[in-house]
Amino acid sequence: MPLVDLHTHSTASDGTLTPTQLVEAAARSGLVGLAITDHDTGNGLVEAGAAADALKLRFVPGIEISAEFPQPGTMHILGHFIDPLSPALHDMSRILLEGRNQRNPKIVARLNELGCPITLEDVIAIARAGVPQGEPFVVGRPHIARALVEARCVKSMKEAFDQYLGTTGKAYFDKERLTPRQAIECIHKAGGLATLAHPVQLRLSNHAELQTVISKLKDIGLDGIEVWHSDHGPQDSKLLLEFARRYDLVCTGGSDFHGGNKPDVQLVSGRNNVSVPVEVLDNLEARWRSSPYARSRTNAGEAA
Repeated sequence: MPLVDLHTHSTASDGTLTPTQLVEAAARSGLVGLAITDHDTGNGLVEAGAAADALKLRFVPGIEISAEFPQPGTMHILGHFIDPLSPALHDMSRILLEGRNQRNPKIVARLNELGCPITLEDVIAIARAGVPQGEPFVVGRPHIARALVEARCVKSMKEAFDQYLGTTGKAYFDKERLTPRQAIECIHKAGGLATLAHPVQLRLSNHAELQTVISKLKDIGLDGIEVWHSDHGPQDSKLLLEFARRYDLVCTGGSDFHGGNKPDVQLVSGRNNVSVPVEVLDNLEARWRSSPYARSRTNAGEAA
């Protein structure tokens, strides 16, 4: 069965493979379609699209935008089939990336207070590693986690997030986020479809609360929901599929691959717990093409 992966990250945000390397890895894995959905930026999408064209891999330019939501949960909105050159996308990325850059020194300073001897320069060096000279990159919490592992303050990336960097961690600081409405509107202005990423990370208490959130997001323009994800068990996916049908939301799915920054998560394959058949991409593309956000543009329409 041909498979696709519609949720992955490159070195343009917090992955460890460049956009080209990620496309090549997807092709080697036997995938027939790939979306790169870096956090708050579309910087690597043009490069990835060119690499995918050369390998005859169906490519979906995407993004993952952080949205406001009460802790300890987090809300991320995925955009698929966006225009990487959209002015709205560029303006949004600049604001959110500046927020990340303001947060990182606060996290490092708190870690120093807690006895972890890392520097911001250490973290930047880790983020820059593997990124071609002159190419943009984003410094995020996974890079801080790797610095903590290298400094032997923790034994693993998971421990770094559990103890220090997660929403309940000792060195957690929030960052600039859009409202859910703003995130959805930004994706639409960039010509894409907006879907709710990994709903289990909302950390809601029950199914009724989740249904309420999904209903409210639908009312402000949500187009779809990520049904299949590496954090979702079979029952999670079954419930989300039911909600998707109830609210006429298109389904999507992916691994949330970050390379070495999430070593336990591999690209979609028949050998792991995330299996996303090509029909999911077919349906997603059909919904996009019939939407008011679709445009005639080479870098999105022909790439898919």
